Amino acid sequence: MPHTPAPHILYGMAGSLYTAKVRSYLRKQRIAFEERVAGDPAFGQEMVPVVGRWIIPVVQTPDGRVLQDGAAIIDALEQEPQAGPRAAPPHPVLGVIAHILEMFGGEGMLRPAMHYRWNFDEANLAFLQQDFVSSLAPGKVGDEAAMVFAFASSRMRKATLSFGVTADTAALVEHSYTEFLALLEAHLAHMPYLLGDSPTYADYGLIGPMFGHLARDPHPAMLMKRLAPRVWRWVERMNSPDSDAGEYRGRSAGWIDPGQPNPTLDALLSYVAQDYLAEIGAHVTFANEWLAQRPDLPAGSNGMPRPSDRHIGTTRVAWRSATLQISVMPYRIFMLQRVQDAAAALGQADSDTLQALLQRTGLAPLLDMRCQRRVLRQNHLEVWGPTGQNIDMLSP
Repeated sequence: MPHTPAPHILYGMAGSLYTAKVRSYLRKQRIAFEERVAGDPAFGQEMVPVVGRWIIPVVQTPDGRVLQDGAAIIDALEQEPQAGPRAAPPHPVLGVIAHILEMFGGEGMLRPAMHYRWNFDEANLAFLQQDFVSSLAPGKVGDEAAMVFAFASSRMRKATLSFGVTADTAALVEHSYTEFLALLEAHLAHMPYLLGDSPTYADYGLIGPMFGHLARDPHPAMLMKRLAPRVWRWVERMNSPDSDAGEYRGRSAGWIDPGQPNPTLDALLSYVAQDYLAEIGAHVTFANEWLAQRPDLPAGSNGMPRPSDRHIGTTRVAWRSATLQISVMPYRIFMLQRVQDAAAALGQADSDTLQALLQRTGLAPLLDMRCQRRVLRQNHLEVWGPTGQNIDMLSP
């Protein structure tokens, strides 16, 4: 009998935004994996002590390595032989764009993802209760199940507020999201994936919110099907191990040429500039002021009471016609560094091409938003790098 290699194990939740990112990648790469819910006893007993906090997704590889965080998991698996298309596009300028869209998907899309999940109880609540309990406490029923959901939903509703979703901003969030749906719908008229014929970091970043919340929860799922059927098909495509792009046969033009304006991609990137540039800038500004008040903060620390803390404070940011009060997370700076590192690695000709693209889409300031100290990930946690470390140095 031929030997069947042990599968990777993915710990997560069916409705988890960040689990959706990794699940899609594993499927597209045809990596054998077994998905286990976060309520599996092995997660709490074996994985949480290793990663230092309760957080998903976590992947355990067949050789026993434990990987945490969607970006880190994909980066690690990209180094191994795979059957599917690589997450990094073949053109280095497209690689920078892919990381911009990856960052925006995982961080900038949290407002609509959380709003459409937690502010439409009439349509969503019964589904969410079943979904959360089956992942967090499988087998619990009655009062026990209700307690599990009440605790989890309370935490998530508070998190929704921390991303700037309030009664005063809800209408703006909805307007922003439907605008994004229209732009993505138009872009997908020409190609099956964000940058061409294969999924990249851009697609994996966006599939998190677009599947985990916005295509599964009842209210936004119907909205997506009604307003953006091509986006709905892309969501299906991103959960299929093959290309699943028969409707594009003979029509797709391969990879986007970053040296030429692409109207629908440019429109998407201009939207990212409008919707997220000020927010990520506010994170960097707050972090620099926070670090300036802590000149003796040791490297390898997050500077907070607990090593597992993800927020360092709150700040205000102008967003569209509103002012948001948002939590500041060093992880977002870590994702920004991925964009800046990829840009810094370009040769001169590619750098000129990138600058032209960023200038015409309003994203040029993204490369200049620099934190005083790098955010590193050590032992599965976000920590600050050494004082005086060259902020342009590539991440290890």
